[in-house]
Amino acid sequence: MGKKIAVIGISSILLVAMVAAIAVGVSRGNGKDSSSAAPEVTQSQKNVQTLCQPTEFKETCEKSLASAANSTNDPKELIRAGFRYTVTELKTAIANTTTLRELNRDPRGRQALDACSELLNLAIDDLDNSFDKLGTFDPTQMDHYIMDLKVWIGATITYQQTCLDAFENVTGNAGDQMKKVLNLTSQLSANAYDMVNQVSTLIKGLQLNNINRRLLSDDGFPSWVTDGKRRLLQAAPGSIKADVVVAKDGSGQVNSVTEALKRVPKKNPKTFVIHVKAGIYNEHIIIGKDMPNVMLIGDGPTKTKITHNKNFADGTVTFHSATVAVVGANFIAKNIGIENSAGAIKHQAVALRSSGDNAIFFNCQFDGYQDTLYAHAKRQFYRDCTVSGTIDFIFGDGEAVFQNCKIVIRKPMDNQACIVTAQGRKKADGPGAIVLSGCHIMGDPLYIPVKNINKGYLGRPWKEYSRTIIMNTQIDDVIQPEGWLPWTGTFGLDTCFYAEVNNKGPGAVTANRVTWKGIKKITPQQAVDYTPGKYILGDSWIPQAGVPYASGM
Repeated sequence: MGKKIAVIGISSILLVAMVAAIAVGVSRGNGKDSSSAAPEVTQSQKNVQTLCQPTEFKETCEKSLASAANSTNDPKELIRAGFRYTVTELKTAIANTTTLRELNRDPRGRQALDACSELLNLAIDDLDNSFDKLGTFDPTQMDHYIMDLKVWIGATITYQQTCLDAFENVTGNAGDQMKKVLNLTSQLSANAYDMVNQVSTLIKGLQLNNINRRLLSDDGFPSWVTDGKRRLLQAAPGSIKADVVVAKDGSGQVNSVTEALKRVPKKNPKTFVIHVKAGIYNEHIIIGKDMPNVMLIGDGPTKTKITHNKNFADGTVTFHSATVAVVGANFIAKNIGIENSAGAIKHQAVALRSSGDNAIFFNCQFDGYQDTLYAHAKRQFYRDCTVSGTIDFIFGDGEAVFQNCKIVIRKPMDNQACIVTAQGRKKADGPGAIVLSGCHIMGDPLYIPVKNINKGYLGRPWKEYSRTIIMNTQIDDVIQPEGWLPWTGTFGLDTCFYAEVNNKGPGAVTANRVTWKGIKKITPQQAVDYTPGKYILGDSWIPQAGVPYASGM
């Protein structure tokens, strides 16, 4: 029998195992005689109670599953019912954003509500995907399925928080009203994540899947890159047969990236290659959720540049300020520069926002000042890229890995400090993190003369459970000895997770680092959990020539 038995209804088997395991823990922990008199409890009610046991908001969980418990005692169906309930409540929240928009006279508030509507619809999509994933599982892919669920449900939590973040500096009480609207859906989303996380823990404990999976294949690209995409990534630009060629000089089919994207088939099932020839393209680009598998290939990160200047100071909420926003899954960019040209004086001004799952950026350059690169949600992999900025210029709550990248601190405005990262994990066991591996943190030539006036730091806790790991990285003397900066007061100092492992350079000396509880001293062996293969999908990393962090890990 062995693993083959799990092919039939593997999800039900795992969820029943979860229920049983939790039930054992509950019965052992309550210290009560099970034979004592108690009201009759149906099996469905027991399943609801045990499914809700590991959740953060137990009462909300039990209420959300109560109606389903009258018609089924199948744990899988109960969890699916919980997803459906959450989707229903999110739709109610979207309806409320419309009502609030009509009542709100602040232009920035109306923008925030528009962003909320967009974000909550994305949350519904991810819950629907998670719902579908709860079908029959292939046991050899179990770790992949569980990772998908954790990433997607984690993204729904991020989207709702991003909605609330959009109300910063908005007059009136729309932000407070929106917080009340999202109170229930935030709890339901957190509970869904807790249930899936419990399944993941039990899988490891029961060792139902000991398959060694990898994020990277032998050529160093992530495992979700098909052979066809891999060849495209390795090919010279002139040898690529593109579906659409973009050229400013009229030598292509279209002269803008926006026009090229109109040719992408809806829910595109295969790689759609857009070759963007050398030139400066002043555009605001959105790779929509209905545009999966898009590949943008330029002629070089300093030759092909997409630029725009939307920014917070001029009235655009941060979420919508991105020059390029990626929402569609399996997006790849190669040899392209992306810039927000608003300048330091305009404050938050995003060059790239990445929210699409399994996104890859290879030999790209991202330039801005404050909030240059918004690693917003889901899995994203950056290789041989350059990111420049001043304040929080790599931020967000995606599962973001930067390998062999240049991180360049630019000269800010007077009286401003420079902070490389501002990771935004809101849930204690959420999947998000920023991982800098084998990178080089340096200063722009204009920054070097002011580095001891406009001081530089590795990061600060944007949210309570901010998580950033920096390993095998060259850190120049542009980082202050204390290393990390508080956000405000003591916020997040005890609950963040900041680790530095095997770094080198004058800025890597940790003797005088801050001593918050959130500063973790982890060994190289523990750091393996944050290597791309282990952190995002697999159990190990396959060495690749020129990848410094592979050594010893």
